[in-house]
Amino acid sequence: MEMEYPIDFRCPISMELMREPVTICTGVTYERKNITKWFSTYNKTTCPATMQPLRSFDITPNHTLKRLIDAWLGENDHHHRHQSPPSTRHHDLVSLLSTIGSSPFKVTCLKKLRSIVEMGEDTKADFIQSGGVEVVVQILVQILFETSDFVTFRASEEALALLHLLPISSDHDDDTNTFDILSKPDSMTSMAIVLQRGSAEARFYAITIFKNITKTDYDWTFIIQDQGIGFFKSLLELLSDEICTKASSCALEVLIQVLSPSKKSRLKAIEAGAVCVLIELLPDSSSRSKCEKILQLVKLLCECAEGRLALVEHHMGIPAISKTLLNVSNTATKTAVKIMWLISSFHPTERVVEEMLVYGSVKKLLALLHMEGRRSSTKDKVVRMFKLHAHSWRKYPCFPSDFNHYLGLVDVSC
Repeated sequence: MEMEYPIDFRCPISMELMREPVTICTGVTYERKNITKWFSTYNKTTCPATMQPLRSFDITPNHTLKRLIDAWLGENDHHHRHQSPPSTRHHDLVSLLSTIGSSPFKVTCLKKLRSIVEMGEDTKADFIQSGGVEVVVQILVQILFETSDFVTFRASEEALALLHLLPISSDHDDDTNTFDILSKPDSMTSMAIVLQRGSAEARFYAITIFKNITKTDYDWTFIIQDQGIGFFKSLLELLSDEICTKASSCALEVLIQVLSPSKKSRLKAIEAGAVCVLIELLPDSSSRSKCEKILQLVKLLCECAEGRLALVEHHMGIPAISKTLLNVSNTATKTAVKIMWLISSFHPTERVVEEMLVYGSVKKLLALLHMEGRRSSTKDKVVRMFKLHAHSWRKYPCFPSDFNHYLGLVDVSC
């Protein structure tokens, strides 16, 4: 079982244990490589956790925290930590839940509650059965009524830090109760607001909960209508995050779930710039799975005329899709062929047809036609593309003449 690191030992950007903690002028401590990348690679001028403008970009090693982390790791070498008896933990839990509503120190109380919940599955179940989800969500949704109050916003962020630890399911009774509460309109709206305006840490908690909700039968229509383009912009921003890969992965899963059933949601995503973001991420996809999922999203967006137009107008659109053909996986190739089919069938401009040839799509499609021994939907799409455009492609001097005999497989006169 993975060791649960204390929250104060985790970098607010990556949520990973800090090995080289450094502090910036706001007093917040980060992992050196993450905050350096925040400043130098992304050219940010704010504190990631508080979003305060910075007067100085100096970083100072936090030797005290480094010693504390090293000492804690030494004491927990075998992943065991000293725990108070269950009866004491339950008493502390119930006591905190009964007083937190009237306490002026909600953030402190929430941190104490979180430390109890993190002790294991038993304490999570005790928290849920004691009505903890309802109590904490009441703090979360205050963000809807006191929108400009910093203390309220911080309490909402800390509430998400606790809630993201809980299991969410539409099957198990306790988990269903958690899902029912978190999926209410006020709860979802509050989390969407934090996703757009919260600290890097809080956005990670929000997107983690949203990812867990995608595993249920939740209908995203309300949150899409309520938050509009801003919801998609926040998801795309997280998807582009190269520092916190966990947040990026969660955002990818949420986008697939949200866009798959709804054309209206796709149109909003396109308006938010989704095609541009996905195309620019595609060449740098670090894993086969991520590449396949990005292509899946591009395919969904290209089923709309607006999505196809956005792709062909992007200077990297056709080159990026072409590069994935026969280069990533069988699944990626099939999806890329679908995208090429949509583009070449519904947007067959001279420029599109030419770029497919110049950037290698035609050569790879010819090779794919030769490789596909038996009939398949992918091969059928390739054949139809050649029926539509082979005559135009053969006019170009860069057409691969050594593949001309493949065209015998295609009756271009049809």
